[in-house]
Amino acid sequence: MRQTLLALAAIATMAVGTAHAQSGSYVIDPSHTFVTFEIGHMGTSTNRGRFDKKEGTVQLDTAAKTGKVDLTIDATSLSTGTAAFNKHLQSADFFNVEQFPTIKFSADKFVFTGDKVSEVVGSLTLLGKTNPVTLKASNFNCYQNQMIKREVCGGDFDTTIQRSQWGMTWGANYGFPDAVHLIVQVEAVKQ
Repeated sequence: MRQTLLALAAIATMAVGTAHAQSGSYVIDPSHTFVTFEIGHMGTSTNRGRFDKKEGTVQLDTAAKTGKVDLTIDATSLSTGTAAFNKHLQSADFFNVEQFPTIKFSADKFVFTGDKVSEVVGSLTLLGKTNPVTLKASNFNCYQNQMIKREVCGGDFDTTIQRSQWGMTWGANYGFPDAVHLIVQVEAVKQ
């Protein structure tokens, strides 16, 4: 009986959370938001890294099916788990963090499937160049966070970019691919 009540409470909470979001301003929660990248390594394995510092805001109106996002990533916070690899990626060969310490993603078009965000269409500014990017949602939800007593919306988004569009071409002659898979796991807290 107790398990049945707990299951019903969980279902009710999820139902309220999904239907709850209407319109509002949200601040990205850096402890639940991660921007990671993956690139093939010589056709053998996959190199991965992430940016540990990021901040931003989201405007979301599920009734009007509109949204806006501004995300700033601290490129100097790049982390692969290996200090020497971090240093090389931060160099002018790749992210050139000395000259370009921030990466920005801005979007003003949200695509909805039903009441769920399915795509975010915007632009990525990297190495001083801005190009269009569409992030596809593999997960999206809004819920009432019981610990902070506020609504939280977020999901998992991803895309594959061609790094050469931003002038990042180092290693292409060694066999490093142009395609980079970007994954953005984000949660934002309603203000």
